[in-house]
Amino acid sequence: MRSGFYSKRIVSGLIAGMFGILVVGFGGIWFTFALGLIVHLALLEYFRMTEFAGIRPATKTTLLACQILLITTYFDSQGVFPKELANAVVPLSGAAICGWLLLQPITGSISDIATSIFGLFYLGYLPSYWIRLRSLTFIDLSSSIKLINNLPTIFTVGFFVTFVSCLMIVASDIGSYYFGRILGKNPLTPVSPSKTVEGAVCGIICSVGVGLLSGVFIKSDAWGLFFVAILGALVGFFAIVGDLIESMIKRDAGVKDSGNVLPGHGGILDRIDSYIFTPAIVYFLIKLIIPLLLV
Repeated sequence: MRSGFYSKRIVSGLIAGMFGILVVGFGGIWFTFALGLIVHLALLEYFRMTEFAGIRPATKTTLLACQILLITTYFDSQGVFPKELANAVVPLSGAAICGWLLLQPITGSISDIATSIFGLFYLGYLPSYWIRLRSLTFIDLSSSIKLINNLPTIFTVGFFVTFVSCLMIVASDIGSYYFGRILGKNPLTPVSPSKTVEGAVCGIICSVGVGLLSGVFIKSDAWGLFFVAILGALVGFFAIVGDLIESMIKRDAGVKDSGNVLPGHGGILDRIDSYIFTPAIVYFLIKLIIPLLLV
């Protein structure tokens, strides 16, 4: 029985991984479309769990707002739309959500509003940074060219950064899980009793290892290796934070998994929880910190 569970987990994990590699490789509108589909399914699971907790969120309004946010972010990253348009989506959507809930026959509560707006932030705004990461170019990073001038020509900057970020998250997840089972003794948090301090530390170390290997691959200088090590540590840490946030949501809703779409993994949200907080961290570190290292 247990071996069948792990077989399903491995197979569905490989299929999800192959899908991820393909859409990251394609980039552009295909990447945005795939991300939009994943966000839509994850939001449905999120709202289903909140309804178990007795909350009545603005589901349809938030679903539509998140798709508009992803689309405007893509066109903004391509220079088609003015930046102000993409930036306006979140506050305007928040106002629309509040207005919708206030005008219902049974007026929405503060919990309904907070849950809906958190859904917009959690599964709309934060994932939109994957689009910004995938759209990075040499022009965007002209001040940090010394750290990436050995990148093979078959890779774009956006593809390489996005792919390595995903590998860091995978390494953190696998390291936390397996080393936690082998070495884990001290519980990390009551939110997820199976998580251990030892597993979390090993997961972060695995993420740092992937970062250093990527730096060696592109022949980074000492500053570059230092940067990817810090990046790996932060990605590993926030991958764990993302996992724990989803565990907290499931705990409040009284469910074991967010869904049953992926055999052995549960729902879409169970699979992507580690990927939610990380793209914004990577994006702003690259855009803000690298120029400071090269001053």
